[in-house]
Amino acid sequence: MKTLLPTSTAGSLPKPAWLAEPETLWSPWKLHGEELTQGKHDALRLSLQDQQQAGIDIVSDGEQTRQHFVTTFIEHLNGVDFKKRKTVKIRDRYDASVPTVVGPVTRQKSVFVEDAKFLRQQTKQPIKWALPGPMTMIDTLYDDHYKSREKLAWEFAKILNQEAKELEAAGVDIIQFDEPAFNVFFDEVNDWGIATLERAIEGLNCETAVHICYGYGIKANTDWKKTLGSEWRQYEKAFPKLQKSNIDIISLECHNSHVPMDLLELIRGKKVMVGAIDVATDTIETPEEVANTLRKALQFVDADKLYPSTNCGMAPLSHQVARGKLNALSAGADIVRQELASASANSSANSSANSN
Repeated sequence: MKTLLPTSTAGSLPKPAWLAEPETLWSPWKLHGEELTQGKHDALRLSLQDQQQAGIDIVSDGEQTRQHFVTTFIEHLNGVDFKKRKTVKIRDRYDASVPTVVGPVTRQKSVFVEDAKFLRQQTKQPIKWALPGPMTMIDTLYDDHYKSREKLAWEFAKILNQEAKELEAAGVDIIQFDEPAFNVFFDEVNDWGIATLERAIEGLNCETAVHICYGYGIKANTDWKKTLGSEWRQYEKAFPKLQKSNIDIISLECHNSHVPMDLLELIRGKKVMVGAIDVATDTIETPEEVANTLRKALQFVDADKLYPSTNCGMAPLSHQVARGKLNALSAGADIVRQELASASANSSANSSANSN
């Protein structure tokens, strides 16, 4: 029987201290060679166990086998020189030293498929796998070859589609594309961003999701959020076109953000992964706080289409905090499930009383 309000995480979970520096993005690996391969798989198993113990319904690898949600994918492609670096402003917010596109981008072999197969062997639960979206990939590079953001995005979309098809064949149930850039480059999103995303999902039979958030809880992002005013209406720009797209699930940030909940009306009919856990604070939500976010979302999303989740990845948090947040997410979803079951039972009782 299908779980009502199936819970999941939006992306990364903390890595163990023996694998990489904790609470740090882009943290270098502490192991090498065969030890690193084994260590990544051990970390993936631990991450899965944390999710299962917390009662998370749709599990993931916690991004344990990648240093960063975008660059780890790009590292495996031809046409990108990681030694030739340039400083660019990522998502119009912060400077980062990034690799350079020096020739045609191509993928010689799959990037995550072996890791996905490994995760599939560990559990019978539905699994979700995250890939960077085309627009977010181009925003994490310096392009010295195509000289066109759009052209490069279409090339990446083709490569992502190849990877996604292999992930589906490996048994992945939901493939999620991370597109935080959708909250920044509004004209490009509507001109070609959503179109390139649709190219990335072409021919897939598994469920597809796009995750659009306001970023990890790092200082550059939290500082940016302070400039956005009392209402964050960025979603309003992309939602109408996404509602008409072939993407199955739209994943967004809700808890502790200034996103007006009624914006969800713009994607009515889609499945919605509602971020009910704030990843920019160490404060662990109470189950009731989570339940409250979900109740508000249910005014605009049908219960069978609501997927409680985290706002974004939790790699920069401590293990203890992340585990506490996962537990709160499960417990909060459970409160609302019971409320929905009780309301449904009362409604059935009333209708049968009326028919008598």
